[in-house]
Amino acid sequence: MTLTMAWSSRPGPNCANVSPLEHRDHIHSYGPVIMNKPHVSIGLVNPKTPVNVDGIMRASGCYRVDSVFYTGRRYELAAKSGEAQYQVDTKAAAKRIPLTGVNCLLEHMPANAKLICVDLVEGATPLPEFEHPQNAFYVFGPEDGTIGQQLIDRADAVVYVPTVGCMNLAASVNVLLYDRLAKSSQMIAGDALIRQSRDNNNRVRVKPQRA
Repeated sequence: MTLTMAWSSRPGPNCANVSPLEHRDHIHSYGPVIMNKPHVSIGLVNPKTPVNVDGIMRASGCYRVDSVFYTGRRYELAAKSGEAQYQVDTKAAAKRIPLTGVNCLLEHMPANAKLICVDLVEGATPLPEFEHPQNAFYVFGPEDGTIGQQLIDRADAVVYVPTVGCMNLAASVNVLLYDRLAKSSQMIAGDALIRQSRDNNNRVRVKPQRA
């Protein structure tokens, strides 16, 4: 597995000490969002497995995510120890999209973004009923836990995927990003996109229907 990650050591307050209003004062320093261009970032709370993070990076490339942040050290330790069983990000999205380890996700919210927590949380909005903001910072809980109450309390919205049982982390990110794409008015489609995106060995096409 090829690791492309960075660890941000930028000083700042501990997430536990940032009030619901104060956290907005820390996000402006990360960088402005270009006007009229949707900006999507993903935050991962202490992810555990390299396979999941690798799958999230591949999904991020497919759905044009701008950046991915994560907290904790479990992912890094597992990746460096060789626990990754196979390569998932075969499109090398991690070389184009920054994957950054941080101490506090709130400090790295892009300016003007809405904080959207995605988890099986009581009182959350079902994803099919959710209207995605133009600029969003989607935060997902770990494989073996959930998003802390402090982050939930500061979210602009909390949504969940109404499945019977829970999906794994990478699958949840894929479903969320697909839902955003399906509801977007800026979706790009057509044969040109198919030719650009398909595997090199894929030359199958749909034959015209006979009259």
